[in-house]
Amino acid sequence: MINQMGRKTVSALGGLVAAAALAGAAYAHHAFSAEFDAEAPVLLKGKVSKVEWVNPHTWIHIDAVDEETGETTAWMVEGGTPNTLLRAGLTRRTLTPGTELVVRGYQSIDRLCAPACKANGRDVTFPNGEKMFVGSSGTGAPEDGADPTEN
Repeated sequence: MINQMGRKTVSALGGLVAAAALAGAAYAHHAFSAEFDAEAPVLLKGKVSKVEWVNPHTWIHIDAVDEETGETTAWMVEGGTPNTLLRAGLTRRTLTPGTELVVRGYQSIDRLCAPACKANGRDVTFPNGEKMFVGSSGTGAPEDGADPTEN
């Protein structure tokens, strides 16, 4: 049996756990400007190496080839939620490893490239010319015409 002091301790501990969980969730679903730089647009061309269909953001891993140097750089491109991408028509069948893509987006603020460079993806273009929006609407990303919900 838990005495009065024990109940207060258990209650306080439960509150701390709930607060930590909420803080983690708030950090995970961030505003664009918290992690990405609107003044650092990127254009990546390369093959998909992996796709992580996880919440709150899908991650498209691309081995981008620099057209000037021929060097390949690994990039992690953040997209919208898996549900958002599925509704837009991107599926596990359309976005598979080896798929050639052109990705337009914005680089991370920290510019670190370990284990990979990071970018927020706005849209992807497939080899057949089809272009699809992959970003998250309403996050504060620049209005660049990629988001179909923009005016």
